[in-house]
Amino acid sequence: MPEILKEFKKFNFLLKIKFDTIQYLNKLKKSNSYFHTFINKESLAVGVIFLKPGEKDTQDPHESDEIYYILDGDGFLSISGKSYSVKKGQIYFVAKNIPHHFYGNKKNLSVLYFFS
Repeated sequence: MPEILKEFKKFNFLLKIKFDTIQYLNKLKKSNSYFHTFINKESLAVGVIFLKPGEKDTQDPHESDEIYYILDGDGFLSISGKSYSVKKGQIYFVAKNIPHHFYGNKKNLSVLYFFS
């Protein structure tokens, strides 16, 4: 019986088409992690980042291109050592294997990310 439940949950996830980013961000506010990937497929990964003021972004370069969409907050995004001021509604592209991280936010920073 437990095996059947595992298969059902796996199948059920494949059918999921609607995701609540606010729910994930609220969970992150209470957790020890600052990011959550809620879609993780071979061709696409999507998630959210939530950084409190002064919280460190410890990500390493990725093996995939990435898009960041700033949901809310302020701060900077360093891409290959060059700093970009971030604000709500902006989108940034980071090519694979390029060092990057968020920093210097004075407000809570919420970001939606997409990996190819």
